[in-house]
Amino acid sequence: MKKCALLGFLVLFAGSLIAAESKPAAGADSKQVIVADSKANDEVVAAAKKLADKANYSWRSTVVVPEDSPFHPGPTDGKTEKDGMTSVKLSFGDNTTEFVLKGDKAAVNSQGEGWKSLSEIDSSDFPGRFLTGMIKNFKAPAGQAAEIAGYVKELKKEGDVYSGPLTEEGAKNLLRFRRGSDATVSNAKGSAKFWVKDGVLTKFEFKVTGAVSFNGNDMDVDRTTTVEIKDVGTTKIDVPEDAKKKLS
Repeated sequence: MKKCALLGFLVLFAGSLIAAESKPAAGADSKQVIVADSKANDEVVAAAKKLADKANYSWRSTVVVPEDSPFHPGPTDGKTEKDGMTSVKLSFGDNTTEFVLKGDKAAVNSQGEGWKSLSEIDSSDFPGRFLTGMIKNFKAPAGQAAEIAGYVKELKKEGDVYSGPLTEEGAKNLLRFRRGSDATVSNAKGSAKFWVKDGVLTKFEFKVTGAVSFNGNDMDVDRTTTVEIKDVGTTKIDVPEDAKKKLS
């Protein structure tokens, strides 16, 4: 895969896996990283926490990019249990990757090559090492939503929907494809929306635009990620035996 194509893969593929960096990148102006403290922001964080406290739930994440984009990520489907396992399946073109998490251990099946541990794929080629980084930084939707809410300047509530613009640094962090990345981001802008029903998060969406530069390759990004929560309390996770062995 050419470097520019790989950059596109990283920037868009990662958009369905991770939310943002917990800390500003080196050189970032810490004054720009504002964790909003409005009542509406607090309500969204509380709704995300209530979701996280559920016994289990499933979700589907979709990434929408402009029609003329050379890369169009497929959906990401996931299931998670409180204090238990999390399974994720995502696609990009004809490629499918699955991974299962339990605590700090993970098993990965990339492109049908069989289940491997993180250490096994981390010692392989660059895409393998990148995938390892994404999985280590992974957050389930409840954690993602709470983190993203902290990057909104001020959320406004209309009915059951909360929305607002991202801080510049928040948008930059959502455009970076992993923590500690050497990618440079400019002209970053974005917004976020959260849907809450009966005090529990049911859906969220974040849109980011900007320019990303990595290893001398540049890419303009216009990405909208939507995460829909479903099957709360009724989700069941079936983990293949080969994957379980890699988690032991």
